[in-house]
Amino acid sequence: METTLETEDRQAQARQLAEKTTFSVLIALSFTHLLNDTIQSLIPAIYPLVKDSLTLSFSQVGLITLTFQLSASILQPLVGLYTDKRPQPYSLAIGMGFTLIGLLCLAMAHSFPIVLVSVALVGVGSAVFHPEASRLAYMASGGRHGMAQSLFQVGGNTGSSLGPLLAAAIIVPFGQPSVAWFSLIALLAIFVMLRISKWYLSNTDRIKPKKKSEHHAAIQLSKGKVAFALFILLLLIFSKYFYMASLTSYYTFYLIGKFNVSVQHSQIYLFVFLFAIAAGTFIGGPIGDRIGRKYVIWISILGVAPFALLMPHANLFWTVILSVFIGVILSSAFSAILVYAQELVPGKVGMIAGLFFGFAFGMAGVGSALLGELADRTSIYYVYEVCAYLPLIGLLTGFLPNIEGSRKK
Repeated sequence: METTLETEDRQAQARQLAEKTTFSVLIALSFTHLLNDTIQSLIPAIYPLVKDSLTLSFSQVGLITLTFQLSASILQPLVGLYTDKRPQPYSLAIGMGFTLIGLLCLAMAHSFPIVLVSVALVGVGSAVFHPEASRLAYMASGGRHGMAQSLFQVGGNTGSSLGPLLAAAIIVPFGQPSVAWFSLIALLAIFVMLRISKWYLSNTDRIKPKKKSEHHAAIQLSKGKVAFALFILLLLIFSKYFYMASLTSYYTFYLIGKFNVSVQHSQIYLFVFLFAIAAGTFIGGPIGDRIGRKYVIWISILGVAPFALLMPHANLFWTVILSVFIGVILSSAFSAILVYAQELVPGKVGMIAGLFFGFAFGMAGVGSALLGELADRTSIYYVYEVCAYLPLIGLLTGFLPNIEGSRKK
């Protein structure tokens, strides 16, 4: 029988372990996020190829996007809810296995239904990856949750920016079958994920002490107040990703139409914006750890408003400069919002991560579709004038409860 002293000693060792930041795991998670999101970003690159080869309509192309977004977003909170109760150390590799099968099917797809099944499989892989990888980042953070989430997120943003470049270099010249070459990326991801899973399996105590020693003010809030705070956070995600969709999906068209720049130059300006997003993603988390996440949310959502409102009236030089400020400031929001939500609902790290990643994916997809429809009915310039007001939704941050108190780090 274990004595009381031995039990206390074991619990003390577990707490000390949980307080250590494991950067090797965080870097590996960021790398796998890069690989996962690189694969995801390839899907839009094949649209022109399959549209011509399968004689698809624009509506069918839209259905491909919808299928991918739904499989990637709706399943995420369900996966997170399940793994909160029953942790699955090897689920990352299993999820990437779905992605691998989806890629191979996509490379050989010669009918519209097979394309839908293929992108759905890639979406399922993403749905499994994000909540579990976010939980692992939380476990490896050593209490520096914002920093850990930012490091995790910056890998994904980097992968999203690399995907189109790889697609332009490989898929466009060599055709749809060349998608199969990217299965090598999936295999590399599976190899790294299996190594991470071994660490996960031997370090589950890192997250268990938090459930017993949790002392955030969040547990003093009523369920109604917690639900209201989560609703506000989801509205902020809506604001961020609808506005971000206007830039990531239509920025090149805006620059070409308004300033008559070439396609090549518009792509360069887009990558300047994407690089700003990656920088802002990494900055937001550590700052939130130090000064408080609510302040970062204030700054990152509402702080974009002046730049967004100026952009539709700026010349080319200032449009590019404003886009950099917008990318850096706005992208710092997600890590702060996610960790704030996880602190609101302690013990539900995976479910909250799945909910917010899934909602963000969904809003990005719906936003792109609705803004495209608005641009068809009006103009791309009108889209930017309307979207400029979305960051003002950041005023709702004032309704969020103060759950953090003073920071020690």
